[in-house]
Amino acid sequence: MTRARVLVVLVALVLTACGTSSGQEAPPARTLTVSAAASLTDVYDQLKPQFEQANAGTEVRFNFGGSDTLAQQIVQGAPADVLATASARTMQTAQQAGRIQGQPVTYATNKLQIAVPPGNPKGITGLASLVGPQVTESVCAPAVPCGAATEAAERAAGVTLDPVSEEQDVRSVLQRVQTRNVDAGLVYITDVRASNGQVQGVDFPQATAPGAAQSYLIGAVTGSQDADLADRWIRFVTGPQGDAALTQAGFELR
Repeated sequence: MTRARVLVVLVALVLTACGTSSGQEAPPARTLTVSAAASLTDVYDQLKPQFEQANAGTEVRFNFGGSDTLAQQIVQGAPADVLATASARTMQTAQQAGRIQGQPVTYATNKLQIAVPPGNPKGITGLASLVGPQVTESVCAPAVPCGAATEAAERAAGVTLDPVSEEQDVRSVLQRVQTRNVDAGLVYITDVRASNGQVQGVDFPQATAPGAAQSYLIGAVTGSQDADLADRWIRFVTGPQGDAALTQAGFELR
């Protein structure tokens, strides 16, 4: 090896040991695990790169699902730094078990729509249109926030639905409509918007009945491996950038 090549190798080794050419070490990798309601998928995926860019060396990992399932996972000790639910009731499950640090923040609301295929082939106009064998529909399971909202809307409308399936999260209901496995599904307005035209939404007045509109809460999980980073994510989601993403997706801010 020539003297020049030896010099190049030595310089490269020195730079590697220092971490950067300026002599400063690269920041250590930090991982933030966020358990969040399925209806937050698109908003959180949009916010992830912005947050990671603003917090060098950070990777955000998501666990999306039904709020009830996520809360139970947290209660049972599943590793997570932040919990974001689609209802106060499911957040209280984690709070009462002592798994939420401090007071969670209520930051957005959402309401139901009836998702139907483009063109609304069954001519659905409201919840009453879903009653009877001529229409098949899917809803969320009662324990899931969108399921509890559906039941509240049914009571307000004075109807009882007979769904062909009760799903564990709202995105599963949406998928059944998208794939034409059912004629309609009760989902959030934000899910209809996120489908990019694969379904269309039908408004109905009972979507704003008591118990039908859902509030979104977010809190840091007790025992988080990085409580400071968890707090940063919460402030980011409930700050201007989070507000903009939520509004664009169809959420209403609190």
